Amino acid sequence: MDGVVRAGVIATAFWGVVGFLVGVVIASQLAWPWLNFEFLQGIGNFGRLRPLHTSAVIFAFGGNALICTAFYVVQRTCATRLWGGNLAWFVFWGWNLMIVLAASSYVLGGSQAKEYAEPAWHIDIWITIVWVAFLAVYAGTVMNRKEPHIYVANWFYLGFIITIAMLHVVNNMAVPVSIFGSTSVQVTGGVQDAMIQWWYGHNAVGFFLTAGFLGMMYYFVPKQAERPVYSYKLSIIHFWALIFLYIWAGPHHLHYTALPEWASTLGMVFSIILWMPSWGGMINGLMTLSGAWDKLRTDPVLRMMVVALGFYGMATFEGPMMSIKSVNSLSHYTDWTIGHVHSGALGWNGLITFGALYYLTPRLWNRERLYSLALVSWHFWLATIGIVLYASALWVSGIMEGLMWREVDANGFLVNAFADTVGAKYPMNVVRTLGGLLYMGGALIMCWNLWMTVRGQEAKAPVNANNAIPAA
Repeated sequence: MDGVVRAGVIATAFWGVVGFLVGVVIASQLAWPWLNFEFLQGIGNFGRLRPLHTSAVIFAFGGNALICTAFYVVQRTCATRLWGGNLAWFVFWGWNLMIVLAASSYVLGGSQAKEYAEPAWHIDIWITIVWVAFLAVYAGTVMNRKEPHIYVANWFYLGFIITIAMLHVVNNMAVPVSIFGSTSVQVTGGVQDAMIQWWYGHNAVGFFLTAGFLGMMYYFVPKQAERPVYSYKLSIIHFWALIFLYIWAGPHHLHYTALPEWASTLGMVFSIILWMPSWGGMINGLMTLSGAWDKLRTDPVLRMMVVALGFYGMATFEGPMMSIKSVNSLSHYTDWTIGHVHSGALGWNGLITFGALYYLTPRLWNRERLYSLALVSWHFWLATIGIVLYASALWVSGIMEGLMWREVDANGFLVNAFADTVGAKYPMNVVRTLGGLLYMGGALIMCWNLWMTVRGQEAKAPVNANNAIPAA
């Protein structure tokens, strides 16, 4: 059942460009504040566009990538068609309807005002319905499998689907003020609400942006490299250690706050331990290329996947380091955190998704090959240089910001006003915008390449990826 996967590939590419474009706009607004256009009661300013950007890249681009690759992988590793008939189509259209509703909610000012800006409560209920349908399709397919073994990618996909359901329901428990309005009151308040928000927020990273994409990695890297996974035993250890540890790491976002110190220390300890299984997964992915490293010279798609693993390793080292209280006292609330998030999101999530789209498109539309490997190389270098510019600018900006905030004179008074740090960041904000532009340029090249792959070649046979692709 590949029609829904093809639709997911198109939606992933489309929402990726939209999310990257909004990111470039808000980065430009930070460098040049006059770009904060005030029209239609605030639509177009940074405060409205920032949650639109984060939701577009995480839940629209990343969510569609996870749903379509999950549907592709589970059918081939289980040797059976998707369970539930057209329920998979309901998941696809229901998810994309949610994206449109949430986006319009954000720009019109209707959010729950949290860090991961949640849309109006009506939309939260719709998300729950769609997500339960996603779980039913995926779990039903696994239960109906003809292959007795459950391949490890399915473990990661299932872990991500189940945990995100739990996170979403608990984090969004609220009492609507009116059935006709978007306003709601949180069930919890104060420090308890902050604790739940970061239990949700960090595990949205841990399960949506890590476990789900690791499911992608464990299928597409071995397929592209034409090598088996380096160590199946390590992949199972990686899975169980990751899902047990990640769920505890959220309190490290709340150092030096009203949260009890034992709770934030617990989050820090689990974050540091989390470094080991994270690197176990990176090593497993990289070592899958044993005997195939020469392919990196000629295969830019595999090169993209390998660099994605490198960024995964770097981000999962930097995160535990930044959770240490003494480091966090410098990094928290600064651009260093933003640089860390984007090196992981652009480098790991973005590049592994691009690699999967390049792998899927010729197979799903039954084409001989990609339109142009040279364009894939252009995409790779634009994206990589863009990430390096973006992340390095924000590392410099964030460390400078933290040092300026804590600088005191001989009498113990702060030397710098907040506005001084904003002014000092201007050059780094410009470089950040340039990095985002390069990254978006690479994504546009990808869209053209995928379009020409489908439109510029004749199908080898009727469009059905099962014609020429073995089940595994």
